[in-house]
Amino acid sequence: MATLAPQRTRSVAGGTRFFTIMAFVMSAIIVAGFSVNLAFGRSTFAVPVSYHVHAVVFMGWIALFLAQHVTASSKNWALHRTLGKFAYFWVPAMVVVGTMIMLIVARRTGGPFFFNKSEFLISNIVTLWGFGGIAWWALRRQRYTGWHRRLFLVSMAMLVGPGIGRLLPMPLLIPYAWPISQALTFLFPVIGMIADKRATGSVHPAYKWGLGIYVGLFLASMVLAYSPLGYAMTEAFVAGTPGADRPMDPFLPPGFTM
Repeated sequence: MATLAPQRTRSVAGGTRFFTIMAFVMSAIIVAGFSVNLAFGRSTFAVPVSYHVHAVVFMGWIALFLAQHVTASSKNWALHRTLGKFAYFWVPAMVVVGTMIMLIVARRTGGPFFFNKSEFLISNIVTLWGFGGIAWWALRRQRYTGWHRRLFLVSMAMLVGPGIGRLLPMPLLIPYAWPISQALTFLFPVIGMIADKRATGSVHPAYKWGLGIYVGLFLASMVLAYSPLGYAMTEAFVAGTPGADRPMDPFLPPGFTM
């Protein structure tokens, strides 16, 4: 996010508004999803400390992501560069803390009941690491604004799934709740592609590579999750924990009502 280019103000300004709007839309979906869950009593603050660490790190990323788009929109490149330096530490922290909480949830509950236990553990982690890779790529392409901001849009889209999932009636989507919630996140890069096509007549290669990698990782993670190896890995990881007590496949708990 540390765009090093005051001299490129004119070339950057043209499309900055679009990326800022998209940043706020994606961030709003994530925040809304978690807020709705809290308001309806589906989640609580009475959880282990690790959950709170996860919340602070991920919400901190949203704040940093939005701040970078606001500073770019206002052409405050000095502050933009300064804040961008935090991303080099925050992206790895996101990957580490996010992986940690997925492993904890898998052992503590087996994951949400409307997800297959293996897809929750394996596909979720692969997507998070994919976010880290694409976000890091965006950081390394900071001198090339076209790549930089589009790759960040793709990487942020990879984090929107949990927000979308908390806004959808997931139990009604069993057994396709996970792929549906993930597939909806592909729409954000697609919207970016459409915006490119309308503005310039062509789609920037950053979207093609970014979305291509994202879709490829998702499909590969699903193949692994539902393979005998994936099932064995999941069962071995949760063995001897409460997560082993729930079924592998998604299910409706006894007496469950919407």
